Amino acid sequence: MTAEDLQSGYIFLLDKPLDWTSFQAVNKMKYKLKREFNLPKKFKIGHAGTLDPRATGLLIVCCGKFTKKISEIQDAPKEYWTEIKIGVQTESYDTEKPEILQQDISEITEEHVNKALEKFVGEIEQKPPVFSAIKIDGQRAYNLARAGEDVEMKSRKTTIFYIRDIEINFPLVSFTVGCSKGTYIRSLAHDIGQELGVGAYLTQLRRTKIGDYTIENATDRFLENEFRFENL
Repeated sequence: MTAEDLQSGYIFLLDKPLDWTSFQAVNKMKYKLKREFNLPKKFKIGHAGTLDPRATGLLIVCCGKFTKKISEIQDAPKEYWTEIKIGVQTESYDTEKPEILQQDISEITEEHVNKALEKFVGEIEQKPPVFSAIKIDGQRAYNLARAGEDVEMKSRKTTIFYIRDIEINFPLVSFTVGCSKGTYIRSLAHDIGQELGVGAYLTQLRRTKIGDYTIENATDRFLENEFRFENL
């Protein structure tokens, strides 16, 4: 790999660590590449699809002329390994906020969970979490929510292609979900809890696939090119 390769177009597959923002990951990558390859100040680089700080997994970073591919990659289907906790909720729908509204789940069976999950396969209406990067009147929803303001999120259509590899170990439920662009897995976790009548929130999320790019390829590619993400 050379500076010319990077400017002509290159794609890196990062395995984003927990608590890093996607913006931080790209900035780290940009700094490392510019330093090691003496790239120009206006070197183009960007990611193709944000991952929440509390999520890990596949983050695609496009360099040089391949930044033109970002929109195409963002539109591709996604796959996530997901873990939710039922019987309790959080304001953020994930582990950012403390648990609230704990409820008894002793009457919930594996059959209840499986039937609830089945209802979310196909085209669904979904409200994004208030703690999201969506802009409302020019401001990020999460900034308004963290400031204590009431935030009204509008429903949008999204598609869940499949939910499989379900494992149930109450109060935790894990599964793999394939979905379209714009799906909020945090909202899916919350909505599953509402369907069960006991609440739920997202405890772990790992993106494993975007289109034909997989997290397994990310590991191999970084070993080959000596660009392990943890060394950035």
